[in-house]
Amino acid sequence: MNELARRIERTYLVLMLGNTLAASFIWGINTLFLLDAGLSNLEAFAANAFFTAGMVVFEIPTGVVADTWGRRTSYLLGTLTLSGSTFLYWVLWVTSAPFWAWAVVSMLLGLGFTFFSGAVEAWLVDALHHAGHDGGLEAVLGRGQMVGGVAMLGGSVAGGVIAQASSLGVPFLLRVAVLLAMFAVAYRLMHDLGFTPARREAPLQATRQVLEASLEHGLGNPPVRWVMLAAPFASGVGFYTFYALQPFLLELYGDPDAYAVAGLAAAIVAGSQILGGWAAPRIRRLFAKRTTALILGGTVSALILALLGVVGSFWLALFLLVLWGLIFAADMPIRQAYLNDMIPSQQRATVLSFDSLMGSSGGVVIQPVLGKTADAYSYATSFLVGSVFQLLAVPFLVRSRREGAPADTAVGSSDAEPTAHPKDEPPLAA
Repeated sequence: MNELARRIERTYLVLMLGNTLAASFIWGINTLFLLDAGLSNLEAFAANAFFTAGMVVFEIPTGVVADTWGRRTSYLLGTLTLSGSTFLYWVLWVTSAPFWAWAVVSMLLGLGFTFFSGAVEAWLVDALHHAGHDGGLEAVLGRGQMVGGVAMLGGSVAGGVIAQASSLGVPFLLRVAVLLAMFAVAYRLMHDLGFTPARREAPLQATRQVLEASLEHGLGNPPVRWVMLAAPFASGVGFYTFYALQPFLLELYGDPDAYAVAGLAAAIVAGSQILGGWAAPRIRRLFAKRTTALILGGTVSALILALLGVVGSFWLALFLLVLWGLIFAADMPIRQAYLNDMIPSQQRATVLSFDSLMGSSGGVVIQPVLGKTADAYSYATSFLVGSVFQLLAVPFLVRSRREGAPADTAVGSSDAEPTAHPKDEPPLAA
């Protein structure tokens, strides 16, 4: 890796560190925060569903912003939007606001995150291509995930401990402070390389052209399409599982006020993420095809969720949580590399945002369903139902495998453009 590529990677790692640290302050206590505000389980997970609904509504528009105005601009807008909406969340908690207010602000939180999704990853891939990096994307993305895991580990534990020592609202104010600091960092270090924003005389026409091309290279590309169609099931269950583990572990632990234990759940996922990021390129080398790792990971994850639904031991549940987080984390860089090797540069951020939209749409439906299941029966039962939803993603991954895309067997990423699917015409020139 040359010096420019190393500098790009360092900037990416700093962005991952700051973003994840800011977010993770509340990951260990978010569900407890909502319940403390007077919401029921159904309302708490419905608020999370409104968050993912906001991501669904805003994913494509913000992805187009990244592909027309620039990835740096999108990131900067994200830090400002997310810090403002997080502060409003704290205000709702202080004032014991009605549910409709939580729904509105949750959608604004979703808007903030959509400015990030697609933009940072697209910035990294294009900048590395510009720098002449010819290594595999799994290694760089895996290192980013490891750094994110370290930040999540520290942030989630700190959030739980700080909440227990002060109040559930303080970690939200810490998130606001870190996000504002990241605005300054990105303004100084993040510059679009290998990509020229489409600043044309007719912005609406440019937006329409980018969106049409993105649909062509997204849902219009069979191997990409099947991966995207698997996302609602895997992501929807993942959203619910992460947040439901907080009260579930407290229930098994026997102390509803042990907020540090809730933070421990997020910390364990973070530790698994570190190991998963390290393992991703090594796991990739075990299989001839990327989809093999993805299919195996989805199947084993469903089995682990089913086991969570029947165990009654706090320590056994923690062990299963480690395995679940490790598999999820190891699969993520492989999936990211697989998609990026099939997407043209000029539409990369929008297609990645559309993929995120697909995942978020699953959260809109699945989270309230599983939350209602927890209310009516138990958290354990909701994990059993979630394992079925998780398993539904596997057939779509199998279909993507059958398309035989060259990206499925790729081990490096030396070209700025994706590999063409053998059954399709080559991608349009950017």
